[in-house]
Amino acid sequence: MSMQRQSIILLVINIIGGCAVIGSYLYGFHVHPDRTANLWGGVPKSIMPLYTASMLAAAIGYLAFTGFILFFVHPEQAVIAGRFSYRASHWLYAAVLLFSAFWMPLTFAMIGQPSAGLWALVRITLAIVGIGSIGLLAALAALQPASPAWAYRSALIGCAAFCFQTAVLDALVWTAYYPFRL
Repeated sequence: MSMQRQSIILLVINIIGGCAVIGSYLYGFHVHPDRTANLWGGVPKSIMPLYTASMLAAAIGYLAFTGFILFFVHPEQAVIAGRFSYRASHWLYAAVLLFSAFWMPLTFAMIGQPSAGLWALVRITLAIVGIGSIGLLAALAALQPASPAWAYRSALIGCAAFCFQTAVLDALVWTAYYPFRL
């Protein structure tokens, strides 16, 4: 598959997946305007500023590492950890974006009618997003060649910020504080 086609596929995954994530959020806020505060679950007010700052850093970080992958990584030259090709990023991005789009609808369903099954789906969804983001960070860290250096460093820092939000704050902290108990 050509370099241009690989990059276009990744761009399309990001456009469609990004629209799905943003669309799920807009729909959720529109349909449940009185329940948006419930999305915090039981996260203490004392760490909400950390969450807010982290969400902003994660969004900027996502743009940084995605921009690096799209504009500086040549698909035909990219080798991840000596064995994976550029196409591995397609699967990681698709998993992160697809399951990110499911989080809000599942959480609003959980708020409306809590159940063990819905709670499991919410946690699985967040775990997949977190694991996918860790996979993106690992792939980026193992990427050869990785240049220009300034863009690569920015991409690594941005991806680490994204991982902190998705794998730590969302998948671990948020679920630990969520008020549902089996």
